Amino acid sequence: MDIQQKVQQAQSGDHQSFLLLMKHMEARLYRIASAIVKNKDDIIDAMQETIIKAYESLTTLREAAFFETWMIRILINECNGILLKRKRVIPFAEIRSSSTSSPTYEAIDVRQLVDQLEEDKRQLIILHYFQDIPLKQVADIMNISEGTAKTRLHRTRKLLARWLEDNEEGGRIYENK
Repeated sequence: MDIQQKVQQAQSGDHQSFLLLMKHMEARLYRIASAIVKNKDDIIDAMQETIIKAYESLTTLREAAFFETWMIRILINECNGILLKRKRVIPFAEIRSSSTSSPTYEAIDVRQLVDQLEEDKRQLIILHYFQDIPLKQVADIMNISEGTAKTRLHRTRKLLARWLEDNEEGGRIYENK
């Protein structure tokens, strides 16, 4: 399917093209939303709101080539809004203390470590590594330069490696600012 052509058709009022675009993006949007909000009802809410907002403002999208990036950005904003609205944002210190309190905890899941990252770092890792989105597109989604994305990615990988190392040694997980 030629995405750019379908976007242009949808912008011209072709509802079927918009439906095809949403079908094309559905699985990817679901994976991203589930990585951020983790609750099935919230995932569905975020996706529905994303689709509504995309439909209502599709004509404002200037470049059809950026459709996927644009959709993901809308979704991330919706997910963040849901987290804030439902007050499910947990301070980093609480996550850290609750996740390392079990002495029988032998194996660490990388995904659990990623979930403990600050929001911007977590989104960077999720989009690039878990969703296989190219770094340039991730930078566009996050409204940062590609160089900034590379630097943050490098620092975040080092941080995760340090956390894994600390966990293997029985240490506590913490983030230096």
